[in-house]
Amino acid sequence: MEQFIVSARKYRPQVFEEVVGQQAITNTLENAIKNNHLAQALLFTGPRGVGKTTCARILAKKINENAGETSDDDFAFNIFELDAASNNSVDDIRSLTDQVRIPPQTGKFKVYIIDEVHMLSQAAFNAFLKTLEEPPAHAIFILATTEKHKIIPTILSRCQIFDFKRIGVLDAKKYLEKIALEEGVQAEDDALHIIAQKADGAMRDALSIFDRVVSFSGKELTRKDVTENLNVLDYDEYFITTDYLLENKIPDVLLHFNSILAKGFEGHHFISGLASHFRDLLVAKDKITIELLEVGDNAKKKYLKQSEQCAMSFLLQAIDLANDCDLKYKSSKNQRLLVELTLMQLASITFDGEKKNSKPYIIAAIHYRSKVKRLAKSKVTTSAKLANVKQEITAISKQAITQPTSKPPTLKTGTRRPSALTLKSIHLKKEIANTEVEFEEVEGLPSDTFTAQKAVEFWNIYIEKLLKKGHKSVASIMKTDVPTVKGNEIHYTLPNALMKDQLTREKTYLLKFLRESLNNFKTEIVIHVNEEETKRFAYTPQERYEKLKEKNSALELFKKTFDLDL
Repeated sequence: MEQFIVSARKYRPQVFEEVVGQQAITNTLENAIKNNHLAQALLFTGPRGVGKTTCARILAKKINENAGETSDDDFAFNIFELDAASNNSVDDIRSLTDQVRIPPQTGKFKVYIIDEVHMLSQAAFNAFLKTLEEPPAHAIFILATTEKHKIIPTILSRCQIFDFKRIGVLDAKKYLEKIALEEGVQAEDDALHIIAQKADGAMRDALSIFDRVVSFSGKELTRKDVTENLNVLDYDEYFITTDYLLENKIPDVLLHFNSILAKGFEGHHFISGLASHFRDLLVAKDKITIELLEVGDNAKKKYLKQSEQCAMSFLLQAIDLANDCDLKYKSSKNQRLLVELTLMQLASITFDGEKKNSKPYIIAAIHYRSKVKRLAKSKVTTSAKLANVKQEITAISKQAITQPTSKPPTLKTGTRRPSALTLKSIHLKKEIANTEVEFEEVEGLPSDTFTAQKAVEFWNIYIEKLLKKGHKSVASIMKTDVPTVKGNEIHYTLPNALMKDQLTREKTYLLKFLRESLNNFKTEIVIHVNEEETKRFAYTPQERYEKLKEKNSALELFKKTFDLDL
């Protein structure tokens, strides 16, 4: 039986033209040889399997070709390969430097290829420095490494550095097509594309995967065989998931996710792949960015078709939710539930049965704008009226369920927390709890802009109303400072927390008055307590006298002269 040779060895490039995805470097090396401008110390660095050692061997052969030699066997005497991973001691480097002094028997140059050079010890690097800086005219050193940062700077400064890049998916796929043709393997375009993606930029890995999959499926390479053998989640699963999400089919998408878990895939793998799928759909929506879609031709048609069904807003929000789930997955104690909640949120994005208040959940609508406006502006002071309002809201709920509106407002009832030190306060607390209506979440109500001057004007009008009613305490608190305006917020500063509590009790009625007067139902009152103001109001008569005395030293003389008391 003929011995099997792996594709990575069988199809190793023998000339620069065959090297995949490193055209800039190969052109530079060819021109350097042609123009006799080649450095004596070269460093090839980059990820594994991208052609560093291959290019070093081709370069070593090419150098002596130009010297007039033609036999491959003769070249072998001039090329020395050293694996620094197993020969990393000082003695190994000293033996190498001793050989460097001997000129070549055939050809013009002796080429020394040191692979995995970062594995050399510190002492070995130091022993190599002098030879690398001033090598004999017949010696050329080619160092190869995957970890350039581990090489000492004194070595790096003596080398001409070539950074090899990862091989692109399309370049790797084209090379696999060529090999499949030579091997007589009928391979689907998508199958080769998945292999190229799985290789992650390493051509050697791509060839190893190709051999493995061919051993599994024979001479016909299909996408199904590749995904099954490589344990890759087929992109069709993501297309099905997205269809369910667009149709708001929460039960179906949860069952589909369960079937994916049953095949042995992890939830993290699924949600990260779903985020990438949304990204590809977003890229496919624009002709300019469609080049960023690194998929096979058949898959590209599917992406273009499904991207037409997805709104831009859906894709942006879906990417955000999926990416957020991806970040939280490892720290979650219930990872499956986290993914399922994300899928339910994704399925709720395009649900147009109601207006969602910044939360992507499917929630039944219960309000009509016009009736809620009327209820929000009404004053409920008795339990009988309150019962009528509840009945009316219930009726609105039933009507809205059968005839949902596109932008229904939401009515939020809240409670203030007044002090309960007196019986009157307790009754006030109950009254506010039963009657208060907040307007900040009622959409559709006016929200006109207003100036600070206008706010102060109505502020003072409310103070006059309080004085007429005999509420002098609250009126005096409202005169303590001048309110300032920031957007829809009216800021007010008080000297202590006690005064803040008193004004907070009046805040409900004050806020209602200001909103109606300013015709802005998004207005808010923010009350601050300033520590410096607290200190100023907390001075005792003696402290005030001391402060005055600091400002006018004659005050003490005045006090003694007239025998005054504090």
